[in-house]
Amino acid sequence: MNYTNLSRCALGAGFLLSVAALSADVEVTLKDRLDGNLNGYCLDIRGGGQNIDPSQGLQAHTCYSYRGDLGSDQAFDPELMAGGEFKVIAFDVCATMEGTEAGAEVALSACDGNELQQFDFASNGSISPTSAPGMCLTAGNETTFGMGGTSPHQIKTLTLQQCSDTLAAYQEWYARTQEDYDSEEGE
Repeated sequence: MNYTNLSRCALGAGFLLSVAALSADVEVTLKDRLDGNLNGYCLDIRGGGQNIDPSQGLQAHTCYSYRGDLGSDQAFDPELMAGGEFKVIAFDVCATMEGTEAGAEVALSACDGNELQQFDFASNGSISPTSAPGMCLTAGNETTFGMGGTSPHQIKTLTLQQCSDTLAAYQEWYARTQEDYDSEEGE
């Protein structure tokens, strides 16, 4: 995948976002597709279809943009992201760290601006809680398939880990609109 053709602009402290995303919802996807068989991995609410459950927190999951639009459980507000808040628009909840130590998971809760809901989306693509610089949101190494293994959708855990060059493929994210995705795929 070639990211050099994406037009980008700086927003806030190192946050990179496609110019088109200034007015459109975005998905937050890993730069490296890893073993993604459809469209790489995006931040996603656990559960699917009628079983989407914000109380279960976030995971890394197949991005839905290959279907022609962003999934409601993967669409974030880019203006709030520029200010450090990751709000899932359709569910009116924000990413909330359950702690700042290695292995902490990412919950979802009412957006209230507390320090566990504040993140730095750095220019290299790492996402770190502002209260834990040096720690990064990290997709897990192991992959499972949805619907008990019968779905082509792939799932990885999402935890906080020490930021590391050796884990960059699991820690470097970017925001893209549906238009960005279509452009990347040459549509």
